[in-house]
Amino acid sequence: MTGPAFPSWPFLIPRRAVALTAAAVVSLALASPAWAQEPDAVKARAQLKAGGYATALAAADEALKQPFSQTEEWFLIRLEVLMAQGMYPEALRTAEQALAHDERSLQIQWAAREVFLANGDTARAEEAVNDIERLMSFRRAGYRDVQSIVVHGKVMILRGADPKTVLTKIFDAARKLVPDAREPQLAAGELALEKNDFALAAKTFQAGLKTFPDDPDFLCGLARAFAPSDRKAMQANLEAALKVNPSHVPSLLRLADHWIDAEKYTDAAELLDRVAKVNPHRPEMWSYRAVLAHLKNDPAGELAARAEALKFYASNPLPDHLIGRKLSQKYRFAEGAAHQRKALEFSPDYGPAQAQLASDLLRLGEEDEGWKLAAKVQADDAYNVASFNLMTLHDAMKTDFATLRNDHFVVRMAAKEAPIYGSRVLELLEEARTKLGTKYGIDIVSPTIVEIFPTEKDFGVRTFGMPDNPGYLGVCFGRVVTATSPSARPGAAVNWESVLWHEFCHVVTLQSTRNKMPRWLSEGISVYEERQADPSWGERMNEEYREMILGGKLTPVSALSGAFLAPPSGLHLQFAYYESSLVVEFIINQYGLGALKSVLQDLGEGQEINAVLAKRVAPMETLERDFAVHAKELAQNLAPALDWEQPEPTLLLPESEEALKTWMRERPMNLWVLQRQAEELMEAGAWAEAKAPLQKLIDLYPGQTGPGSARVLLAQVHRELNETAEETAVLAQVAAKEAAAPDVTQRLMELASASGDWATVARQARRFLAVNPLIATGWKYLAQAADKTGDDTTAITALRTLLALEPPNTAELHYRLATVLHRKGDAEARRQVLMALEDTPRHRAALKLLQEIPRTPSSPAPDPNPTPAPEADPFAPDPAPAVPATPPAPEPAPAAPGSP
Repeated sequence: MTGPAFPSWPFLIPRRAVALTAAAVVSLALASPAWAQEPDAVKARAQLKAGGYATALAAADEALKQPFSQTEEWFLIRLEVLMAQGMYPEALRTAEQALAHDERSLQIQWAAREVFLANGDTARAEEAVNDIERLMSFRRAGYRDVQSIVVHGKVMILRGADPKTVLTKIFDAARKLVPDAREPQLAAGELALEKNDFALAAKTFQAGLKTFPDDPDFLCGLARAFAPSDRKAMQANLEAALKVNPSHVPSLLRLADHWIDAEKYTDAAELLDRVAKVNPHRPEMWSYRAVLAHLKNDPAGELAARAEALKFYASNPLPDHLIGRKLSQKYRFAEGAAHQRKALEFSPDYGPAQAQLASDLLRLGEEDEGWKLAAKVQADDAYNVASFNLMTLHDAMKTDFATLRNDHFVVRMAAKEAPIYGSRVLELLEEARTKLGTKYGIDIVSPTIVEIFPTEKDFGVRTFGMPDNPGYLGVCFGRVVTATSPSARPGAAVNWESVLWHEFCHVVTLQSTRNKMPRWLSEGISVYEERQADPSWGERMNEEYREMILGGKLTPVSALSGAFLAPPSGLHLQFAYYESSLVVEFIINQYGLGALKSVLQDLGEGQEINAVLAKRVAPMETLERDFAVHAKELAQNLAPALDWEQPEPTLLLPESEEALKTWMRERPMNLWVLQRQAEELMEAGAWAEAKAPLQKLIDLYPGQTGPGSARVLLAQVHRELNETAEETAVLAQVAAKEAAAPDVTQRLMELASASGDWATVARQARRFLAVNPLIATGWKYLAQAADKTGDDTTAITALRTLLALEPPNTAELHYRLATVLHRKGDAEARRQVLMALEDTPRHRAALKLLQEIPRTPSSPAPDPNPTPAPEADPFAPDPAPAVPATPPAPEPAPAAPGSP
């Protein structure tokens, strides 16, 4: 069946030994070219490719009346046309005629198999495969053509042969035999897609397009290969396929799938209507209609559409698998899992449903069953890239991860990181649970599972099934949260505390709505709640967002979810988050938090978002209009006295120097001019003179943030002029607005430490650790501040963490920890001081402390006459912080759930 964008029918045949080895097939494939087609058949194939089904069918009917026509080819054309148009009963009659005419044709046998499946006759489909094996066994010399070799390769896959062997020994060999043959390249690409090897699939289809540049099947296959990673390239290839054949059903279905993801349900429905005009019985088309009915809370429509999908093949697992997969992509994992179970009732060994169900269960927090099923999928299909990656990660987590638990959370993170900031993770999550759960009035299902990954690759595998991560810091599935550790992005400043707060807000809203909410609303509430939790968190209006809003790039609320799917740039993606949060803020400010909570409640009952907004807030048209006005006002009110004009590029040329000076003189309130003046003065070392333009810019634009903001530059000026108090004041303003500015917080710790402002040291240390807790700097300052203020509990935590980081001079840390423990009357003080002496036997202060601590019978006696060692300040930050080594995990060698 043409159009391989979706598996036409599932493989239901039990596995057994393959009758003919790959090597035997290749040995038969001597250099005999495929038989030449008569001109009319070539024209009919061209009509098929272009969607001229009626013309191709008429040509086939006419040719089959001729006594000397190329009967096999014309039967294949007729079958392909009938299947493409959903004329399954007629295709069955034609298949029977074709088999009666030539049952020894492997191509006819394979085409008949698909026809039998389309009509629900799995027994005859199995018989057709048996016949192919029998024919290959007894008439090897008769099947040396490329098409027959490809058919046999497909049969080998059905029978459980190693996919790599089939690719290299069958499809690749057939391709080498006839380099411009279409069938082996198409079959190889389909197999790579089936096994989630998207890189190989893309490579294969791209190679095929060099020979068949306008083939819609290759274009659609390439689009599918790009779908997980590059939606723009996917859309471009689908559009190219539909330009060649506007009736290419696989491309229409793939595009409808995309619009469903983007929540453009009307557009998706229109595409499905186009499919129906070509093939009114296509199971995937009815499956997508069932999805749309489900999302509209139309159970009767959903049942009717599902029934149509199963009309000719009542035990076909594909419709339920497809319905469930799309529901899971909408985060409706429980409903999705239910459909996968239905698919497996029809076909217990249907691999796609098994894999999707395993994924659903893991995202529902049903880990024992989920991991067991994932292991089975991987054992049954070792070549499947997604299942291989997932089980490899599972095995690594069993040995390399630690598990932290309390009444409400299960946190898994790298064993070397858990002792460092694991307790803060639990503390932060508990705080978020209390505040957000109370605010939104929801009893949160416990436990919430949070997994924090030290590499982007592992995060991608656990979250998306593949090691690629399209820029996400965290993802929430309802009860399960995955996130990246600070170590996953070396050199990048990200506030991991704000990320976890954001994701836990998703836990609240997704559970509140039973995962039935549009993406823009879910993301908007999370970003909004970030800002409520900490003024420096979340997205805020800035120069880029102002320009986008005033430049007409505000996305309508009804289309806002689609802005997350294929943004033109990273800036556009961040703007989608910001705009969504603005919509939520607008709703709360205009209609109250109660209205928003009512919206969530109605969504949880299955009501459609536009109807809910009309009932609780305002009709979508009104909301979009009023919000657009509000957003424009916010943009206009960002530094309203500031001149935002940019100079023309020609003014920046060397020969335009005088013209540029004139332009700048005429614009004393211009952002670009003030920044340029300040930068030129600073480059010239005119530090005192640079204050004026910077202070003027701060006065005009007090909300400016970022590494090149006026406040950051002014702090540098004060530092150069040794104006410590002024520098401290400006940096404090920067820190209050920036969620992730470790350089700023470190400088504030240095200044506050020098002045003895220990409260500021402690506060800035915690802000530093919220960005990167895996280096010693923040912990040293926190320990120092706690020691100076008598906060023994914090001092003990900070000192233990420093020891877990294994810095070079551990003796001083053991001694300091012993001092605090002794002050609290903790018997562990003696053990710590002995560890200090073990590293530095002549440590005078440690020896003195040891004499003050009561000796237990098991304690060894110290050396009575050691040579004192010089004392050092253990709280002084290292110039180059030590790289964390691997400390003992809180729970040694934890087993991941569902591990064998």
